[in-house]
Amino acid sequence: MSATAPHSSEEYIKHHLTNLTYGQHADGHWGFAHGAGDLAEMGFWSINVDSMLFSIGLGVLFLWAFRKAAKTATAGVPGGWQNFVEWVVEFIDDSVRGSFSGKNPLIAPLAMTIFIWVFLMNFMDLIAVDWLPSLAGLMGVSHLKIVPSTDPNITFGLSLSVFALVLYYSVKMKGVGGFVGELTLMPFQSDNKVVQVLFMPINFLLEGVTLIAKPVSLSLRLFGNMYAGEMIFILIALMYGGGIALGAFGGLLQLGWAIFHILIITLQAFIFMTLTIVYLDMASQAHH
Repeated sequence: MSATAPHSSEEYIKHHLTNLTYGQHADGHWGFAHGAGDLAEMGFWSINVDSMLFSIGLGVLFLWAFRKAAKTATAGVPGGWQNFVEWVVEFIDDSVRGSFSGKNPLIAPLAMTIFIWVFLMNFMDLIAVDWLPSLAGLMGVSHLKIVPSTDPNITFGLSLSVFALVLYYSVKMKGVGGFVGELTLMPFQSDNKVVQVLFMPINFLLEGVTLIAKPVSLSLRLFGNMYAGEMIFILIALMYGGGIALGAFGGLLQLGWAIFHILIITLQAFIFMTLTIVYLDMASQAHH
């Protein structure tokens, strides 16, 4: 696979927005995609290798770093890393206590995993857009997207995992009958059984849309914000090729946007975590 350098602004943008994709080609053989035609013919039978590589790698980094802090924790004056991890744990614990009314030993570890993992994936957006792709190009890799949360496959994967837990706890806490009743007997209710039966299809439609909207909104919110942030960094990077004055102005813009983007990547991780806690709390209640 050969690296191809973009020659125009349009090619530059497309190059940075294209994943390194591996899949089955139309003739049946498996290999990397080399253009839009290859991506179209692969369809479902493809995988974004760069998204998987960075997301899994960052997850492993998170587990290793926090496990190291737990193994080296002391009862005395904590070191810098231990102090940071303890602060994160306390922050997550306070968030869970404030948003989850039940008792479930899974919620706090899940919330911390989501917050740190999503934050790390978002944080990759602060690395200069050309550094790692250019290094990969020197090694013959044609495309490389380093921000997993700008890939809707990753964000939908996260949200569908949360959605599966929501369905599981909805059935576990309310029973199959209670969960079905929640979907068919609300929001419109009536003491008249005939009227209530007539309302069931409407209730099911409204509640079904509300239920399906949870994973969709959860994933698209994260993807949309991070994709927009990445696009701004790419557009700023184009300014470096417009001369010294435009390049210097682009440098100031990049610094300002990077500082502001720190807030965005943290906020998006917090929102994803908080909504996960709230959805699971709703799933654990008799009514919502």
